Amino acid sequence: MDDKIPARLRASDGDRERVAATIQAAGSEGRLTLDEVEDRLSTVYAIRYVDELGTLTADLPPAERPRPSRPGWPLTRAALREHPALRVHLGVVAVLAVLLIVRWTVGGAGFFWPAVPMFWLFISLVAHARVRAFRPRPGAPVPY
Repeated sequence: MDDKIPARLRASDGDRERVAATIQAAGSEGRLTLDEVEDRLSTVYAIRYVDELGTLTADLPPAERPRPSRPGWPLTRAALREHPALRVHLGVVAVLAVLLIVRWTVGGAGFFWPAVPMFWLFISLVAHARVRAFRPRPGAPVPY
C-alpha cells in the first residue's frame, strides 16, 4: 500500500463554492461580463481537481477576507456618535451617579455605598456598547 499524498486532490463542494463566490463577486463589481460569469460558473461545477480551480480566478484580484473584530474598548466617541441610544444611556448613568453621590453626602454614611450601584450602572453601559459594536444596523429606520 502506498501512503503518498496524491499529486492531485479532488475538489470539495466547499472549494467550488468559494471559487464561485469569488467569480460572482467579480461579476457584480464589473470585472467580468455576464457571459464570462456564466462560463466560469459552469466550469467551476464541472471541475474535479483543486489545482484546476485556481485557473478560473487567476486573473481576478484576491477576495478580501473579513478581518476579525478586535476586542477593545467598546465605549468610544465614534460609538457614541453612531448610536444615539448609547448617548442616552450614558446620560442616564451620569445623572444616577450624581444623584447617588448627593444622597450619600446628605445621608452622612461612613462608607461609600454608591460604589456598588455605580459599578453595575457602568457595567450595563459597557455591555450596551459591546452589543451595539457587534450588531451594527446601518440605515435602521428607528435609531436604537
